[in-house]
This record gives sequence, C-alpha cells and structure tokens, in this order.
Amino acid sequence: MLRSRIAGVQAVDADSSHSFARHTHEQFGIDVIHRGAHRSLSGRSTVEAVAGDTITVNPGEVHDGAPIGDAGRSWRILYVDPALVADAIGDLSEDKAQSAEFTSPAMRNARLGAEVARLFAVATSDAAVDSAVRWEEKLLAVFAATMHVKTDRVIPDAIGRARSAIDDDPTAPVTLSDLAAASGLSRFQVLRGFVRTTGLTPHAYIVQRRIDRARQMIAGGTPLATAAAASGFADQSHMTRVFVRKYGVSPRAYANAMA
Repeated sequence: MLRSRIAGVQAVDADSSHSFARHTHEQFGIDVIHRGAHRSLSGRSTVEAVAGDTITVNPGEVHDGAPIGDAGRSWRILYVDPALVADAIGDLSEDKAQSAEFTSPAMRNARLGAEVARLFAVATSDAAVDSAVRWEEKLLAVFAATMHVKTDRVIPDAIGRARSAIDDDPTAPVTLSDLAAASGLSRFQVLRGFVRTTGLTPHAYIVQRRIDRARQMIAGGTPLATAAAASGFADQSHMTRVFVRKYGVSPRAYANAMA
C-alpha cells in the first residue's frame, strides 16, 4: 500500500497469488494488470484479464478474484472515494448527471492501460509540483473513457427497509426473522430479495458492513483490538481472518500504510 498524494485516493501495488473471497468496496476501483493473468466474477460479468488490461469495480459491486495459473499476478490499483468521482462526473456531464458507473469490468486497450498507469504514477509521485492539476487532467480523461451516466438503481422498498436495519447498526445481532419483520416479507422472500438486490446473503452483507467499519476505524488510527470490538467481531483474530480473506492484506499492514 503506497502513500497517495491525493486525498480520498488509496493506491495499492500488488504481486500475489492470493484468491480473494467475495466482497465489496466502498470506493470505485481501477487497475492495470502488469504481470500474469487474473479471473474474477463481478456483478457485470466474468472477468479474465492479462497484462496490459484494465479492470474496474463499482462501489458495492460484489466480486472475487484469483490468479490464472500458478505464477500469480501483479497489478496496481487506485481506490477512489465516490465524492471525488461525483465531482469529476459533474464536470464531464455539465452537472446533468446524478451518478455514473464503470461500464466494463475489464478492458483490453493499450492506450487506456497506459493512461491508468500514468494516473497511478501521479497519485503516488513524490513530486508535489503541479501534481493536483495533473491528477485532475488524467482523472477526467480516464473517467471519460470508462464511465457512463446512469440512473440510480431502484431498491425495492421492502428490501431497502431490511438493508437499513443492518446499515443502521451493523454490529447489532440480527436474525432473518428480524429482517422479515422490518420488511414485511417472509424470511425466504428476504433471503431471495437480498441476494437479488445486493449480490450477498444477509449474513454476508452484515460481515461486509462490519469489515467496512473496521477498515474505516483502522484508517483513522483506532487500535486493532478496539476496531474489532467496535465493529462487531468476536475478537481481533476474527477480524483479521475476514480482513485478509477479503482484501489480501492484514489489518496491521493496512494500519501501518495509513499511518
């Protein structure tokens, strides 16, 4: 994990044979494969990418990831906060867009891959001179090539109420019966509707929201044991197992990178 000069952006330079469990991110992610090949299942399609390909992920999009072959793969990825994306999309659409998303989970375009690589270099460069304007220029160019305006997906009211019951306090114990009562649906309808709407079962969604909270607290300097307890995990070891499975890096390494 590299230090980024741009507020709201995280930069990761990875070389790994790790297979990532199904998870989501709160940010937009865009990366370029540098070595090897990669396969993942995203909310848009199955991805198979090789060196030079660009991969994208939208916030909340369920995906996993594994190397193709035994040699692993390397990639450089930027995670961009939605607020920065909203500002850029506002410029690109002359403030007509409510939101936008990456259109393709994988793109084989050498010019685009080079542009994303340059964007990564600007975000992580030690040279502060003109870095802000260079970042804005390259970010707008990359987003113009990879994003399109979208209307927000309508979440069924009943499932929205069930999801809110989790989002309001992900640390609270909850059962399918609780979610059924909150939504006015049967337990099976909640389970089926939740998977269709979010891509995750209610339990998997709870775990994801808890690890999201833990990641935010760790990034803010909260001690690991405190973050684990405050995020609803049984203990620090439980949080660590989930963190590594989903993100491929330990909470301690993440904390050190954010310090």
